[in-house]
Amino acid sequence: MALSSDIGDHEVAGGRQLGPVRWVLLLLVGIHIAACCVSLYCVALIYPEYHIFYRPEGLYPVLSIVAAFALVGLVFVFADFSFGYLVGFYLYTMVLGYLWLNVFSEFVYDHQLTGLSAATSAAAFLLPALFIRAPLRRVWTLSPKAFDRLLNLLLLFAVAALAAGARYNFRLVSIGDIYEYRDNLTAPTIVNYLVGMTSTALLPFAFACFVEQKKYWRAGAVLFLLLCFYPITLSKLALFAPAFLLALALFARMVELRMTVILSLLAPMAVGLVVFFLFRHHVLPYGATIPYFGLVNFRMIAIPSLAMDYYNEFFFRHDLTYFCQISFLKPLIACPYREPLSIVIYNAFGIGGNFNASLFATEGVASVGPTFAPVTAFACGLVIALANRISAGLAPRFILVSGALFPQTLMNIPFTTVLLSYGAVLLFLLWYVMPRPSSDGG
Repeated sequence: MALSSDIGDHEVAGGRQLGPVRWVLLLLVGIHIAACCVSLYCVALIYPEYHIFYRPEGLYPVLSIVAAFALVGLVFVFADFSFGYLVGFYLYTMVLGYLWLNVFSEFVYDHQLTGLSAATSAAAFLLPALFIRAPLRRVWTLSPKAFDRLLNLLLLFAVAALAAGARYNFRLVSIGDIYEYRDNLTAPTIVNYLVGMTSTALLPFAFACFVEQKKYWRAGAVLFLLLCFYPITLSKLALFAPAFLLALALFARMVELRMTVILSLLAPMAVGLVVFFLFRHHVLPYGATIPYFGLVNFRMIAIPSLAMDYYNEFFFRHDLTYFCQISFLKPLIACPYREPLSIVIYNAFGIGGNFNASLFATEGVASVGPTFAPVTAFACGLVIALANRISAGLAPRFILVSGALFPQTLMNIPFTTVLLSYGAVLLFLLWYVMPRPSSDGG
């Protein structure tokens, strides 16, 4: 099987349409930035107990900061699509949210330093992640027949991982009750790794392959397997992953890929704003509106930004980790914290559950502090750039769908954990060994 680089379907390089596409991208990025600000204002009206606030006197200062950071967002107008574009846009949105929250935060730390650090970290990450894309020379490639066998093995592996996870944890509960049970989930570390890798990396990869091969029954089977991970993990991502992958695969066939990336975040957020408006004007009741707003605008978009505020507050007055939170480094580095950082932060603030956080908060603020956080962000951007080089020659639509669950994961999980425990490295390896068309030279 050769998943060709069908850039002509969605990527407009040169020619007559480049100008109009960029204007549409510019418009979408601008609307997205404005919607993020409005969404955070609405979140502050409902969730002040999470230390999310809004004060009218801070409006002009925050708008000036957002306008300055919007200049960084211009990279999404001029960069071509890549895996780095996909994850970079989500992480840019997260930092944008933090810059808004930072102005209104009531925590006592150096807000000017951390705001500048966050903006610089975003730029340092995006530059390599978006613009380093040269193909990496491949020394070994699977034959099409061997690759088809590999896909069959991935399905068998997924069933085995599902069975292993269900042996330790299986509970059918509504989405509103998951937090009552999720902290009590227990399984061996190896089983947790298998579940994370399979549900985040391997099954989306298999789904994208079957869609490109037009083997739709197998693609549907993959979506069913993905849904089966919900009662094992009690994760919202596991519950909504099948619908998200299916929607993305369909949408990517109709809309230019960079627009698809932006709309994949903007559209759900805009729906949340609409239902919030309907609730505030007593058109629809709380139960028909705020659960969606809380899931998307609050949990999916605002919480990762809020985590940066919490981490900056905590590590402003506590010892840095110097990466001791990374499991294989713990024996080598004296660590001031016995518990995982997510629990340390929860114990410090007492709200919001276990607060895992992105690379900007964990590998950045927690590990080296805000002064040196841009350095670690740049290093993480280089890793994403390597993924761009590995995936060069594959169909852009395939890259989008097979890597679709990693943007949200990177917004909420430390970078090293995503690479290892959630299977990003495995996905990169699969991209590397996949057959390309003969014109690729592989």
